[in-house]
Amino acid sequence: MSIVSKALVFATEHHQHQHRKGTKIPYMAHLLNVCKLVAENDCSDEVLAAALLHDVVEDTEVTIEQVEATFGKHVAQIVRGATEFDKLEKKAIEKESSWLARKEHTVHFLQYEANTDQLLVSGADKLDNLRSIVYDHKKIGEKLWSRFNASKEQTAWYYTSIATILIDKGNESSILPLMGREMVDLCEEVF
Repeated sequence: MSIVSKALVFATEHHQHQHRKGTKIPYMAHLLNVCKLVAENDCSDEVLAAALLHDVVEDTEVTIEQVEATFGKHVAQIVRGATEFDKLEKKAIEKESSWLARKEHTVHFLQYEANTDQLLVSGADKLDNLRSIVYDHKKIGEKLWSRFNASKEQTAWYYTSIATILIDKGNESSILPLMGREMVDLCEEVF
């Protein structure tokens, strides 16, 4: 079985009962969308596997050590880059950090520490999330913001910050600025 197929089975097993926030959309739809976005950049199978696994540590009981043992160091490194920092310590942190602290850490990591593969997977993740926000906003309007732990303004700051980073990192991969510019357009539409 290829590493991508193995990641698809693993992700399906661990996310099978989850849905997108506030919807009946199976969570796997998001993971497949993220994988498709990075696949369009002709990425390695390890990057595709990481795209499918990018939320498995954050949103399930799987640890980063399990990802590394099953899929190798490179896949684990990419997944680690897509996982909010307070979720990595074997989920031992009792009190989650504030939304703002977690998002500031993500922005800082993407700006100053992330490698190209981590930027691609994280960028695809954020782009798909933002596409979902725009779609849901068209359906239900301003009620959408009650689903989130942050205000509309905070959410706008976060996605605009990610878009700027992706555009600025264009020398690392030609798809990054494309994702960033689409995010700017979506931000203008919804915020």
